[in-house]
Amino acid sequence: MKLPLLTIFLLLLFFNTNAQDAPSDTLQPIKPDTNMPADSTSEEEEEGDEEGEEEEEKDDTPAKFRYRIATDGTYTSGNVNRALIQFSSALDFNNSKIIKFSSSPSYIYGQQNKVLAEKELFVDLRTSILHERKFYYLAFTSYEKSNLRKINDRFIGAAGVGLKLVQKTHAYISVTNVLLYEKTDFVINEKFPDRNLWRNSTRLFGEYTFKDSKASISHTLFIQPSITEKNFRWNGNLILKYQLSKHISFRSTVENSYESIVVPGRQNNDFRWTFGIAYEGKK
Repeated sequence: MKLPLLTIFLLLLFFNTNAQDAPSDTLQPIKPDTNMPADSTSEEEEEGDEEGEEEEEKDDTPAKFRYRIATDGTYTSGNVNRALIQFSSALDFNNSKIIKFSSSPSYIYGQQNKVLAEKELFVDLRTSILHERKFYYLAFTSYEKSNLRKINDRFIGAAGVGLKLVQKTHAYISVTNVLLYEKTDFVINEKFPDRNLWRNSTRLFGEYTFKDSKASISHTLFIQPSITEKNFRWNGNLILKYQLSKHISFRSTVENSYESIVVPGRQNNDFRWTFGIAYEGKK
């Protein structure tokens, strides 16, 4: 199957799936009649839809489910044949004021001159306890496969605390710190052993909206030094979003990741800049 046809099929499948999802670890309380910051899966009202506006004002029931589904990528042909497609999502289940569950699964597939380059899978589950308070607790686990970094399997489990530094209508900033256990099975094992280690992980997250504007910005930065061996990792992203309609937005994402220990023949640093569309809503 040609990649463009596969892209259209998967995109239609995603847009017709009734996913239940939410922001990427914003950990904000879900409140009625509140302007949620960028990338927090808020529902913005469409211009000229007066009936919809009246319904939104009358509906004061907090949303228990929030979801966001995004797809982006690039395609070039000629002297360089390059294809990249990326699917990401954010799911949020907020059943009580005590505990909240979130997940941000993603899949990336890329070819360079018809040779497989990226085939990245990431699945996680996050639990936030007392998530509506300024100081809260969190735990998460994740699973990862990466052709780019020659990783067969990577399992992570972590737990720690979080602090909301700023909670305003147009700005939200939080910082978390966790103790993290990581087990990585690399494709090359003969002279490059697998890794079992402990890390300290600090995350800085922020979302910002602009008054009387459809544009918004969010960022995430992870700093993850190992505490059991010489091994350092960091990664971050910056997302610019422009709301096109109530549920659909244009997104431009800049991502960078660094690992000090990688399989021989692989670079320590990876940079990616993509453009795409996101569909988001709540229940």
